[in-house]
Amino acid sequence: MRIGVLGAGQLGRMLALAGYPLAKTFVFYDMSGNPSAGLGEVIIDREGQYLDDFLSRVDRVTYEFEHLPVEVAEKLAKEKPVHPCPRALQVCQNREAEKTLFGQLGIPTPEWKIADSAESLKAAAEELGCPVVAKSITEGYDGKGQAVLKDPEDAESAWESIGHQRLIVEKFVNFKREVSIIAVRAEDGDLAFYPMAENTHHEGILRYSIAPAPGLAKHVQEDAERYIKALLNELDYVGVLTLELFETEDGLVANEMAPRVHNSGHWTIEGAMTSQFENHIRAVSGHPLGNVALRGLSCMINIIGEHGDIERILELPYAHVHLYNKGERPGRKLGHVNILADSYEELVWRVRNCAQFLPGCPDFKSSLTTKG
Repeated sequence: MRIGVLGAGQLGRMLALAGYPLAKTFVFYDMSGNPSAGLGEVIIDREGQYLDDFLSRVDRVTYEFEHLPVEVAEKLAKEKPVHPCPRALQVCQNREAEKTLFGQLGIPTPEWKIADSAESLKAAAEELGCPVVAKSITEGYDGKGQAVLKDPEDAESAWESIGHQRLIVEKFVNFKREVSIIAVRAEDGDLAFYPMAENTHHEGILRYSIAPAPGLAKHVQEDAERYIKALLNELDYVGVLTLELFETEDGLVANEMAPRVHNSGHWTIEGAMTSQFENHIRAVSGHPLGNVALRGLSCMINIIGEHGDIERILELPYAHVHLYNKGERPGRKLGHVNILADSYEELVWRVRNCAQFLPGCPDFKSSLTTKG
């Protein structure tokens, strides 16, 4: 089976690595002009003139990046199966549509309002009560396209810094930690849920993911599964879906969804019986889903900006290095390291021992380390 992938970055690379053992071949369609997947055939098409050529070379289509024209996915879906469906792409590209859908499905969200001027942003901040987070309705990821207002008087500067004509304004959530759940849905509706991960961000970029999230109450995992199941079934979704959440004293609050394999699920490559990447390929190919049981406790460390001393990390018997074949640049995701352990105490020690070889890597802080 020939699988077409819209996008040609590291997620596409890892999808291909998971798909080759299942005798899949891959064609990547890159609209950025800067592909980095480095696996399979790549069609570079910044003007959209080679879409028909791409279509003729593939049996099914998926995507590794949600910030691409919905009309491209819709055009392809008229000719070949496209998973996940274009509607999922459309919803996640518009934060207003996304939050509205969450509300319709009973998924808790922060209080929110829409602003279309600096004045209405100030009014929304006053009504919701600061602090609030203002985000562009469309575009923006890894902390881009948003600003925190600590006072309504910050509205004008926030409006100018974001630079979009329509914003969603959310009341700041007093959360204990950030978590995510990854699930996969097959063509026949079969579902599988991975254990939730605890995520630590630094400067707007994910740096650490621990799975399963330490100290997670059973009912919290069950709530997250119920929320993501509602999304999967409502969208008639096929493939991997990620739901990012805040854990608060009163339960989970949804932040956003990502209709693709996700950075917070990279731990599954070594940490689960079947990785998120293989399960996505299984789903979009029409195969049965794989076992999502754990192989142990895991932590994923993102390699950002500089590669660091990879040779020293490769010496660590518990570290699994994944490099994306990308050049160094501040803020760029260059790879990740997966670490497995049999206890959380051992995991903390191993993560810190590995992180010392990654320049600029923030100190490992999580619910495991806050009590000293």
